[in-house]
Amino acid sequence: MVTLANVYEKFGEVSEAAQLLETELGTMLLTHECLDADLIRNPDSAKASDIVQKVNKHTLGRLISALNAKQKDSAVSAEMLETALRARNFLSHSFYRHHNFRRNSSEGRELMLNDLERLHNEILAAYLALLSASGIDIDGQISSGGNSQLPTRWVKI
Repeated sequence: MVTLANVYEKFGEVSEAAQLLETELGTMLLTHECLDADLIRNPDSAKASDIVQKVNKHTLGRLISALNAKQKDSAVSAEMLETALRARNFLSHSFYRHHNFRRNSSEGRELMLNDLERLHNEILAAYLALLSASGIDIDGQISSGGNSQLPTRWVKI
């Protein structure tokens, strides 16, 4: 029997995936912006701060558009990113309204959980594709025991 706690837990997992996707897109855009500003050879902390502030103000949709404009031959399809954007927007803006009183029955909660699983898969597919395009094999790190090297404390971003 699916409980409301199961739905809330899965909603949290999907929300985390959406934030990871947004963070990775932001990191990729920051990289492009810093390279375009030649900050590697000519460091300028004020310009770097301006770039970070500009990128941090972007919505997920704007991050996707800006990144697509920067990299014409993206390893991650625009369609995959748009699917992830629609999934995140549905999750954030419509999920509970769409499911309404389904939360009050086991059958309804099962439908909600299935919907969350679909959203999670769509968002994770885009996130993992972005990581792969950045040269990061998170699945390989975890399967080889590399997760013991992952940070375990809060890190200032």
